[in-house]
Amino acid sequence: MKFIKSFFLNFVVISLPLVMLGQVKNIGLPQIKNYKRTEYKGGTQNWNIDQDKNGNIYFANNSGLIQFDGSTWHKYSLPTGTAIRSVKIDSLGRIFVGGNDEFGYFKSDSKGVLKYHSLSKLIDKKANKNINLIWRIHIYKGEVIFQSFTKVFFYKNNKLRFINAPNKFQFSFLVNNKLYFQDKVLGILEYKNQKLTALKGSNIFNDKEIWAVFPLPNNKLLMATLEKGLFVTDGKSVSPWNTEANEFIKKNTSLGGCIIKNKFIVLNSVLNGFIVCDLNGKIIQHLNRQKGLQNNTILTSFVDSKNNLWLGLDNGITFVNENSPFTFFDYSYNIGTVYSSVIYNGNLYVATNQGLFYHPWTKPFKDEPFNKVEGTIAQAWNVQVINNTLLCASNSGALVIDHNRVSKVLDTKGYFGFKPIPNHENYVIGESYNGFSIFKKGANGMEFVNQVEGFDETTNTFEIAMDANYLWLKKDPYLYQMVLSDDLKRFDYIKKHSQISSKYKGIGSLQYVNKKIYFQVKNHFYRFSQEQESFFEDTKISSLFKDIPPIKTLIEDSSGNLWYSYNESLGVLTKNYNGSFTKNQAPFSNLTGNLVNNYISINTIDPSNIFIGLTDGLTHYDSKISNSFITKPKAFIESFSFPEDTILIGNLNNTAEKEFSLPYSSNHVKFTFSSPTYENQENVMYSYKLEPFDDNWRNWSTLAIKEYTNLREGSYKMKIRAKNSYGIVSDISQVNFTISPPWYRHFLAYLLYSVLFLAGIYITSNRIQSKIRKTKYYETIEQRRLYLEKESKIRHEQHELEKEIEKLKNDKLQIKILAKDKELVNNSLQVVKKNKVLNGIIHKLKDIDTNILDDTTKFEFNKLHKSIVKEVNTDKSWKDLEKHIKNVHFEFLKRLKEKYPTISPRELDLSTYLLMNMSTKEIAEIMNISGGGVELARYRLRKKLGLNKKENLIGFLMSI
Repeated sequence: MKFIKSFFLNFVVISLPLVMLGQVKNIGLPQIKNYKRTEYKGGTQNWNIDQDKNGNIYFANNSGLIQFDGSTWHKYSLPTGTAIRSVKIDSLGRIFVGGNDEFGYFKSDSKGVLKYHSLSKLIDKKANKNINLIWRIHIYKGEVIFQSFTKVFFYKNNKLRFINAPNKFQFSFLVNNKLYFQDKVLGILEYKNQKLTALKGSNIFNDKEIWAVFPLPNNKLLMATLEKGLFVTDGKSVSPWNTEANEFIKKNTSLGGCIIKNKFIVLNSVLNGFIVCDLNGKIIQHLNRQKGLQNNTILTSFVDSKNNLWLGLDNGITFVNENSPFTFFDYSYNIGTVYSSVIYNGNLYVATNQGLFYHPWTKPFKDEPFNKVEGTIAQAWNVQVINNTLLCASNSGALVIDHNRVSKVLDTKGYFGFKPIPNHENYVIGESYNGFSIFKKGANGMEFVNQVEGFDETTNTFEIAMDANYLWLKKDPYLYQMVLSDDLKRFDYIKKHSQISSKYKGIGSLQYVNKKIYFQVKNHFYRFSQEQESFFEDTKISSLFKDIPPIKTLIEDSSGNLWYSYNESLGVLTKNYNGSFTKNQAPFSNLTGNLVNNYISINTIDPSNIFIGLTDGLTHYDSKISNSFITKPKAFIESFSFPEDTILIGNLNNTAEKEFSLPYSSNHVKFTFSSPTYENQENVMYSYKLEPFDDNWRNWSTLAIKEYTNLREGSYKMKIRAKNSYGIVSDISQVNFTISPPWYRHFLAYLLYSVLFLAGIYITSNRIQSKIRKTKYYETIEQRRLYLEKESKIRHEQHELEKEIEKLKNDKLQIKILAKDKELVNNSLQVVKKNKVLNGIIHKLKDIDTNILDDTTKFEFNKLHKSIVKEVNTDKSWKDLEKHIKNVHFEFLKRLKEKYPTISPRELDLSTYLLMNMSTKEIAEIMNISGGGVELARYRLRKKLGLNKKENLIGFLMSI
């Protein structure tokens, strides 16, 4: 059941058709958006306006046809470059235009570019010379009618006919499916059966220039003339329309107008903007340059598909958001930032940053500026009615207001606001910049009583519980719980809370709802139990905010509605008759960013009159106006461009059924988006997705352009959707396109690659087989070569082995020789020793006295002496010894001589003896020198060999 109710509500809000009557408010100013010629890049004057079925707006401008899609302006000129004075769009999307001596239509080509097709060429040359200005275009009974001062042209099925003016045409009008022309002599002419018939009594307008005709009840027509005012005719008689609207037009002259859903008439003026009146001529709204228009001369006005108003000005274009429950009081009403408002004694009072202002609260509401309350010049934080007394909390102090002036200053300290004290009749507590004060209403009115002692913190949010004497005050990050003394002079009890829930940290807001104090944190609402001295959650009220973003402030208005602020925006839970609540959030999204943070001001007088404070004024909200203005937006891909071309998709129909093909060189594409949503246009956001390039929708952004570079070949779908300022999302629009592959990735290229691949395989196979054969041949040759090399190597090794064997034999023989030589050296050394002994014997024999010997003995003695001497002299063992020593140590002596060329033969012998480990005594005997001589020779040898004292001589010689 809840789902059905929700579905029905969404259906009503989003899809409600615009057949409902338009609504024009008579209080405040609607939202106005001015477009200067520097924005639309056209001429100053705009003479006519129309809208196509996509929602695009077209203007007949001095420099050509201006198109606006909500995002981008486009200009299209006539071939002659002349001004366009009229524009009309038919059901086929053809945009018919008329200028000076030229008329025709614009139509989208295959790329979406509007191309001009001239129709004036269809008439003969004589008639073509006298076309004159085409002022009006109508679509009537299947024909397109172009009206100039001299002729009327009828176009159908690519054929053109015309009727000459009986005298001179002024303007033409299509009203109630009837076509009228004004002739300067015959009066009003009705077009019937391809003929012009004069209306009786209408020649009264011969001296009047009619710019517009409007339908009135009872088959009457309202004629708006340039300078003579407004007239009513029933087809039989003509009379002035004696109304407020007529008085305005007679003063300011009229340039026609338009009608809003047959309920309100828009009248353009030359001198003073425009007015909107009801069908009784009562002025509902008047806007001029002082009220926000950029120009006071309104050349044309047009009501679009959403009942909003477009104005073609003498210099510029203006959009007026008439179809909205919001109107505004801005700087033109003399007020700035509004912190509070209240109705008192027939006046609307607003507390602003510039003081306290008031405006008479009458019905109808008078359109005039607010007046400042005398005596208030500083910041006013609050204005309240307590005990039938109007109190103003301002930077100047606590003020009593009476007869639109400050009648009494209760206290000169700055104050934020006041609250009545429960169980203390006529007593009021006020929060000042440094604590709280007590006031009392007595016989002389409101009076200051005393300052409450014990607390000097300041904040702009405080409430007092009705069921106990607690004063609750929230000052971030704490919540203060305080009890006033019975005499209201001090606080007997103060407790500070840092949180109200064990689940959620912090304290969100403090509010007074349904006569109870609530404490909110993350949309969970708690109350305080005095018995348990703890906070407990009220799940009933918490459930109301289950699907609402975290709120900052909650205010209950006089009707029991719950207003909440979140993310600098506003929403309301509207209380129904059965006590339930309905969430209404979308209409207030346009106020996002304009609310006064921490000073949300809601003043509900009745459902039709709700005032909300803004940073730049005050807004009036009528909750009874239907939400039909909240419709689903449309989203278009306005243009699709790539390096070689641009396609204006926004002008084409059924783009989803078309597919554009791009060469690979054009894989750098750019899209621009549009949504013909003109109210709060700056808040329209877009989200897009390029399939299959993007996996997910991109984040919402106000940026209406996207580029993709270096896309690969393949098929793509560019999808776009728009979201208006009310949070309603459009249907998806898309463009299909294909990027062709580069030549080297084309199908034919791949076919060629396949052929080349197969040919390569074939050629490679043949080359491999040939190579295998050659390889086998070369392997055979190589094996033969390796065999021969191996055989040769074996022979060489055998030869080397034989040589080695021979060498070994020689070495073995040499070793034997060396051994023999060594043995001979040893033997020679023995002989040397023997000779030495014999020499010793000879010396001893010399010492014997032979004279004492007999002759025989003497003879034998001499014979023995001679025999010994002969043995010693004839012994050649020493020379043999030297020879053999040199043979044994030849290599050593050779290396020593090469290393030390200056060494002497004597030193070579000494080195050899030392190498043989001979003692000094032996060396002395062999070298026939003394032992000291050996030592000297050793010293000299060490010096020549470069040895220091610590180095061993024999070891050094052995290392050589």
